[in-house]
Amino acid sequence: MEETSREAVATAVQRVAGMLQRSDQLDKVEQYRRREARKKASVEARLKAAIQSQLDGVRTGLTQLHSALLDVKDIQGSLADVSKDWRQSINTIENLKDVKDAVVQHSQLASAVENLKNIFSVPQIVSGTKVLIEQADLLQAHRKLMELECSRDDLMYEQYRMDSKNTSDMNLISIYFEDVQELSDELAKQLWMVLQRAMVTVRRDPTMLVSVVRIIEREEKIDRRMVDRKKQTGFIPPGRPKRWKDKMFQVLEGTVSTRIEGTQSVTREADKMWLVRLLEITRKYVLDDLIIVKNLMVQCFPQHYNTFNRFFGLYHNAVSTRVTELAAEDLEANEIVSMLTWVLNTYKSTEMMGHPELLSECDINQLEPLLPQEVVNDLLSKYVQTFTSNITGWLRKALETDKKDWQKETEPEADQDGYYQTTLPAIVFQMFEQNLQVAAQIDGDFKEQVLKLCLKQMNTFLVRYREEAVTYKEEHLRDRQLPQCYVQYMIAIINNCQTFKESINSLKRKYSQSSEPTDSDAAIERTLNEVAKEGCQFLLDEVFLDLEHHLTELLTRKWVTGSHAVDTICVTVEDYFNDFNKIKKPFNQEMTSEALRRVVVEYIKAVMQKRITFKNADERREGADRMIKEAEQFKFLFRKLAAGEDTDRLCGAIAAIAEVFKLTDPTLLFLEVTTLVSKYPDIREEHIQALLAVRGDASREMRQMIIGTLSENKVSYSGLTQPIFKDITVPTMSMTTMTSMATAKLLK
Repeated sequence: MEETSREAVATAVQRVAGMLQRSDQLDKVEQYRRREARKKASVEARLKAAIQSQLDGVRTGLTQLHSALLDVKDIQGSLADVSKDWRQSINTIENLKDVKDAVVQHSQLASAVENLKNIFSVPQIVSGTKVLIEQADLLQAHRKLMELECSRDDLMYEQYRMDSKNTSDMNLISIYFEDVQELSDELAKQLWMVLQRAMVTVRRDPTMLVSVVRIIEREEKIDRRMVDRKKQTGFIPPGRPKRWKDKMFQVLEGTVSTRIEGTQSVTREADKMWLVRLLEITRKYVLDDLIIVKNLMVQCFPQHYNTFNRFFGLYHNAVSTRVTELAAEDLEANEIVSMLTWVLNTYKSTEMMGHPELLSECDINQLEPLLPQEVVNDLLSKYVQTFTSNITGWLRKALETDKKDWQKETEPEADQDGYYQTTLPAIVFQMFEQNLQVAAQIDGDFKEQVLKLCLKQMNTFLVRYREEAVTYKEEHLRDRQLPQCYVQYMIAIINNCQTFKESINSLKRKYSQSSEPTDSDAAIERTLNEVAKEGCQFLLDEVFLDLEHHLTELLTRKWVTGSHAVDTICVTVEDYFNDFNKIKKPFNQEMTSEALRRVVVEYIKAVMQKRITFKNADERREGADRMIKEAEQFKFLFRKLAAGEDTDRLCGAIAAIAEVFKLTDPTLLFLEVTTLVSKYPDIREEHIQALLAVRGDASREMRQMIIGTLSENKVSYSGLTQPIFKDITVPTMSMTTMTSMATAKLLK
């Protein structure tokens, strides 16, 4: 108490200190005292009320305990009186044993008298019951059967009670009532027949189905009663328990299974769409039957049977068994797709188990999968193998068809923009599209898997496509007259590469959930670019085969005296590029730039081959002017063909070389060569020597000085621009050639 008092005082001090923190609060001390007094009075009143309530409860409890004690004493006295009376009546009970035996005998005789009429009329009742069964009056037939079974069971029970070891009398009763068991079996057959046709019966005569269920329910009650009596007495009549309820569910299960198994009307040999028809018939049967169960059959069974859910489970199990059997067959690829689409999508959709009329009665999410996952995986794996084999064959066949078109004497078709093309991309991607649409019906992950497989097969196909394009070019080079439309079909091959790219991107956008590029994408992109660039190269090779004769005239004596080689080159290139305009972007742009580069390189090669050595300044000036003029011709042509920003730089290389030739003051030659090297850093020493050799007036010392100075102040090549001189080799003079030239000079 002292500790509690100290805590209370400390709390009060702390509270007063909190109230009187400022001097102006001293004026309110009286107000604080009154408020605390009110609070104290309120708390004391509540405490008094609580204590009073507790005291009242204790007083009531004591009163009740006192009453209970008095009651216990009264009960104790009553039990003593009962015990005294029981001890006094033991002898009286033993004297009543004879009466007890008489009562048992009277019961047996009464039972015999009661069943005497039935016992003598058993054959007549059996016959009448058979007639009732044949007339489908099942309720009346069952009532008669119960009367017969009751008579038999009562007699056998009384016999069992009198002498359970007397089997001869029991056998006698059994033989006398043997027709009753046959009658029971016959009635059961009729019940099972009605249940087997339950779907039809419930629509035509639902009362018949109700009668069957009532009979089975009666038998269930009798079974329970007989089982309970066996626990008490050890006796149970023959044929019990019948368990007709369990048999009913077995019959219904068999009926459902037969219904599902009987849906196959055609075979694969008779109809290629047999599986689609089978699955559609199954869907329709299951949906129709479950709607009938929901709307009609549920009313014919007791509520505790949970009829709809039971039938729902039966149909699910039957369908699962059937599709498992079908999955074990040797299904073709399209049949696997039909099966998996139906199992994974259609089955739980609103077209079947998820139908709006059924959703209120069941939860489709609680259904087990129709097919085990390992079976689904096996089917998918089998489909992938078949699809891989099929698509390889389809692609091979499509390429063979396209190759035949390459030999035609007519030009390939053009698209709406006028670009040449063949039907190969459309055929290939139509195949891919169809298979991806099918895969999308099955599963999103499987769709991705099929897309990857398509792209993988596409990569393999493009490698072969490239090989066939090379073979096509090589065959053409053996006889350039054949095929007649080689250029046009090579253009179509190049355009097909761009179409393939666009189609692949379209497929990925439509069927892939991932936008990240894969290794397969990179490989396809690389192969398509290689095929297109090689095709462009083949076409340029074709152009330069026609230009070969004219290119050999450049920088020769004939060229100096007057040649139309460049005019012919320009006309030929322009003529070819009228066809090359049918090449799609970006390959047409790249091809034009490459054509310009090759023309310039071939021109410079003609210079480096030292086909001519200028004799004097006039000849150098005329040659240089001609080179500048021809450079302008090339520039005009390729600007017209939209060769790109590099046109001036490439054509400028010819003009820059011409300036080296045109220079009249040899002392300034070093500066001119330096200017050339600064513009074109990839030029090498042998190129400079060749230029000076063609110029014809540079002494050996001057050449050495120029080469040496340039070597010391070599300009580094940045690699930002496409090189011109890198691939130009300067031919070296053989010993035989040098000897013959020296001999000719001596003779002269």
